[in-house]
Amino acid sequence: MKHLITCKELNATDIEAIFAHASEFKRMKGLTPVSQKQFLNQTVSLIFVESSTRTRMSFEIASLNLGARVVQLFPEISSLNKGETLEDTVLDLYAMGCRYFVIRHPQSGIFDALLNIKKPGLKYINAGDGDREHPSQALLDAFTLIEKFGTLKDLRICILGDVLRSRVAKSNAIVLSRLGAKISVSGPKPLLPSKSDLPEVEIFESPDDAVRDVDVVMGLRTQMERGGTTFKPDSSYLDTYGVSKMRLKLAKKDAWVMHPGPVQRNVDIDSEIIDGPNSLILKQIENGVFVRMAIMAHMGLEMV
Repeated sequence: MKHLITCKELNATDIEAIFAHASEFKRMKGLTPVSQKQFLNQTVSLIFVESSTRTRMSFEIASLNLGARVVQLFPEISSLNKGETLEDTVLDLYAMGCRYFVIRHPQSGIFDALLNIKKPGLKYINAGDGDREHPSQALLDAFTLIEKFGTLKDLRICILGDVLRSRVAKSNAIVLSRLGAKISVSGPKPLLPSKSDLPEVEIFESPDDAVRDVDVVMGLRTQMERGGTTFKPDSSYLDTYGVSKMRLKLAKKDAWVMHPGPVQRNVDIDSEIIDGPNSLILKQIENGVFVRMAIMAHMGLEMV
């Protein structure tokens, strides 16, 4: 696997190998011995042109755990702020010795241009491109669910919220359905995708119908920064569309709850649910380090 840009490129062998690596890294608590530090003397560049906490910092920790040096580019004080293209930025950093690029960018499809750069050993990981995809989030979500359920076959998962603009929903729809899960989605009508946008899911106009008898409910934040609609959540949003305590009662007894973050307490998800015994949110964050280590190990820079 040369790059990880879209979940559409992942086959069952890739996913199984990544999860096997992640399980082993988790068993070792991320403390890999020097003999297994694949990235010793390698440099990983984190280019986050869009805000991030969980993804950026877990990729940094993952890289350090594997023995790599990490350099971060801050766009507001970089030459991107002077009009330099991202392609030229990558070429500059490649010339300095970076081979591994973890990139988040507000432009959907930004990697289409970056893939035109042909350099030996150059590897990309998509940490989120606009509203298109977020592959590592989908993989860590699937890994977390497999830890809990053992298998995703016939598992019923509901995704609630701003599905239309959610790269997490798009990547999860591909990975979770490929592993056998049945996915329903719902949210405000202006924020629902068309069936052609997400052919892997069942779309409900009623959030209550989407949640009924599911095993897992995943909340999503309304992504105002992506534009494209005048819809804004108000004080009634939680009860009307979000993961509220009343709505969660329609799911299976002891259904589990997920959220990719950042959470908006008492807007897209009830604060008590976030902190409750059936919340997997912090487990998702914990597993993010091990799954991102596994992704990088599976892509594999040269062993020292």
